[in-house]
Amino acid sequence: MFTQQFFVEGLGCASYLVGCEAEGIAAVIDPDRDVQKYLDSARNRGLKITHIIETHLHADHVSGNTDLASRTGADIYLHEKSGAEFPHTKIKQDDVIKLGNINLHILHTPGHTPESITLLVSDTTRAQEPWLALTGDTLFVGDIGRPDLVGVEAARGLAGDMHESLSHKILPLNDDLLIYPGHGAGSLCGKSIGSMRATTLGFERKHNPALAPRELDEFINFATSDLPEQPGNHTRIKAMNRKGVKPLGEVKKQPLTIQESIPYFQRGAGLLDTRSKDEYVKAHVPGSVHLEADDQLSNRIGFVFPPDAPMVLLLENENQYEQVVFSLARVGYENIVGYLTEGLDVWKKMGLPLTSGDVKNIEPVELNQLMQNCSNGDCPKVLDVREPWEFNQGHVPGAVLIPLGQLSSRLEELNPEVPVAVICASGNRSQSAAALLGQKGFKTVYNVLGGTGAWIHSGLKVER
Repeated sequence: MFTQQFFVEGLGCASYLVGCEAEGIAAVIDPDRDVQKYLDSARNRGLKITHIIETHLHADHVSGNTDLASRTGADIYLHEKSGAEFPHTKIKQDDVIKLGNINLHILHTPGHTPESITLLVSDTTRAQEPWLALTGDTLFVGDIGRPDLVGVEAARGLAGDMHESLSHKILPLNDDLLIYPGHGAGSLCGKSIGSMRATTLGFERKHNPALAPRELDEFINFATSDLPEQPGNHTRIKAMNRKGVKPLGEVKKQPLTIQESIPYFQRGAGLLDTRSKDEYVKAHVPGSVHLEADDQLSNRIGFVFPPDAPMVLLLENENQYEQVVFSLARVGYENIVGYLTEGLDVWKKMGLPLTSGDVKNIEPVELNQLMQNCSNGDCPKVLDVREPWEFNQGHVPGAVLIPLGQLSSRLEELNPEVPVAVICASGNRSQSAAALLGQKGFKTVYNVLGGTGAWIHSGLKVER
């Protein structure tokens, strides 16, 4: 038996290749949009991909299942409760998918979603009992799948399903069972997923707080409280995965001169500037969105850019194009017109507008001094973009709460003429929020470095 884990930094998504080398066949579990890596790995091991299995319909990233199926001819497998609208094979509790000497035993483990499954993987040349479990978004390292991404109204019911799945299907299994989850650190599909990318059931039984013995009502309250913000654009991503995603195909570079890009801008295309912050501060196109081409791009784009709007890219260098395209495609951003081959020096020579400056980074002590010494007209409004449960644990005095996932729809609650200081827990969410405010024309925007944690560490007062 051959297994390989593939991990996407930032999104925290894990996918797997499981193959029987004796028969030369393999399955891919939970593929992401960059399917070439599965094809390359299978080819290198002499394997043909014959099965594509989804543990559930994802809400945080777009699947590569249809793309992989179009390239391999493999069938796609989903639980019968998925409601998927594209061609697939339905599976149910206790079905067994055979890959030569490997058995994949289906456990229906609803909780994160109604259709969630766990795959118990046996190498029958060694033993009939399962060697490892691919738990999808049911059981993570140090955590379990959140129950609210299908809809807040369904969360308590799904939390009850999760209690049943864990108590009667997962926890009765052997302690030495290897656990390979569908997400690791960085994912928003759990509260506090550990950074290790695999574990054992015995270790989780002892040390995973979500597996502590609880009566049903107590577990439901635990599972539905203190949840992080929902992934940006998650409702649309879920719908795309249910309908079936148009295969992305081979990513080919689409260079554009500035002159060629102008008609796209005139028809409503946006400019995504992925250069370093230092370069952006020196000069940038007014109204452009700035998000660096790092492993957080997939997480942040959904909060600051309309998903269906045409997009032109400004890159640090053209070799980043494929990386950026996959980062965007993983969260359903596919309308990329191309990238600019000419720099802003050419933009300026053509008489097109440029501006400089950016969101201003500010230390908590500096912000406190500014708040103490300002007059009414220039006093910053502190905008806290955390979740309500975080806000209630302690916040900057006088701060207004608008969770990051709600900010784009609640901008009218803020005055763009008044300075805004954006704060979160550590500085990550506030950076995304500040980028949105800057793109929407807010005159003065501060990003509070280190977030509320740094504010408290500096000895500054909080309200509760």
